[in-house]
Amino acid sequence: MNIPNHYSAKLSKLDLEMAYAVPPGGNWKNIPSTVASQRIKQIRASYEAGEGSRSTYYGRLSPNKPAYTINTYFNRPGNGCHLHYDYEGGQHRVLSHREAARLQSFPDSFIFEGSKTSISKQIGNAVPPLLAFQVAKSIPDRGLVVDLFCGAGGLSLGFKWAGWDFVVGNDIEQSFLNTYIKNIHDNAICGDIRSSEVFEAIVQQVKRKRMKGVPLIVLGGPPCQGFSTAGKKRTMNDDRNQLFNNYVSLLEKINPDMFIFENVTGLQNMDNGNVFAEVKKAFSNRAKFLQEWKLSAENFAVPQRRTRVLLIGSQKDTPKLPTQLTHLPKSDLDKLPIPLAISVSEAISDLPQINPGQDGSMLRYRFAPRNPYQKLMRNCITPEEYINGFNFSSHQTLT
Repeated sequence: MNIPNHYSAKLSKLDLEMAYAVPPGGNWKNIPSTVASQRIKQIRASYEAGEGSRSTYYGRLSPNKPAYTINTYFNRPGNGCHLHYDYEGGQHRVLSHREAARLQSFPDSFIFEGSKTSISKQIGNAVPPLLAFQVAKSIPDRGLVVDLFCGAGGLSLGFKWAGWDFVVGNDIEQSFLNTYIKNIHDNAICGDIRSSEVFEAIVQQVKRKRMKGVPLIVLGGPPCQGFSTAGKKRTMNDDRNQLFNNYVSLLEKINPDMFIFENVTGLQNMDNGNVFAEVKKAFSNRAKFLQEWKLSAENFAVPQRRTRVLLIGSQKDTPKLPTQLTHLPKSDLDKLPIPLAISVSEAISDLPQINPGQDGSMLRYRFAPRNPYQKLMRNCITPEEYINGFNFSSHQTLT
């Protein structure tokens, strides 16, 4: 079987020199001062000035821990903890697209379309499908989905796994939609939701396909870069930060049974919380019940530390938080019968070794699946079987 998108970006001679200096779990602090890197000099100066540790920069993943958040720059060693964990195996390179996709919980059968830069963005911007699946399973009924800002389809895939059908997807990037169409469903509208033409096209799709008695849910995670703390500047003057109003306008127009608004946790503390209060107020006007969930992917058997905030609005009863399956080592949780979070090596060790700049899509797996996560990624078991394997239904989510 081929392994699509198993490509690792090329590295410069200087980047390789720095990669050789960083052990598993290490970062820029392991790089000798003799290495002639202006970037490292800037990071050291920033650190010494007390402007933060930059602890993930030029980081190499630890094999026995989940990954840090997979961002859109995982193809660059200096923009996070993206170096492959296998130092002894000679993997002095950044994660491949396929490895990053696995850490996001996209199975190997999910094929990404577009340029290498576009694929990196699609993967880094996505909601982990396995997390989305558990959110979808928390909703008692199944129905139809309207998918805004859908990207490659992380939220969408989770709902598809859970048995939902789709009305229409929308995104402004055609290459993202090409991936969405290939893997989720083929009815997608490319364009800016702020355009009256695009907005009305979505509304008309809903009118044509909505069925009486079948629940309708709207999913949407507007671009989060304007809210993210990773950005240098966060302001409501950023046009992207107003897209939630267009989302609300669509809710007013089609009046769905439920909606889910997803975003980064940085939204919660913008302007001392006033921005999030404004967002919640806007959405509360479109639902009888509104819940705020803050979910960390590593607690739901995803091999990645990634926390997202969800606003879930409903016209009927609200869903219950999904049950926590795994946890990071913490003394208060270690006493409970909940397994440790899925590690990077558990997630990707069966993928073939490659060199920087190599496309390993035609290579074979190194060995048969050795754990449930690898079985899930290789479609040997279903998401339902994977989740049920933890068998901790008696334990409620810990907050």
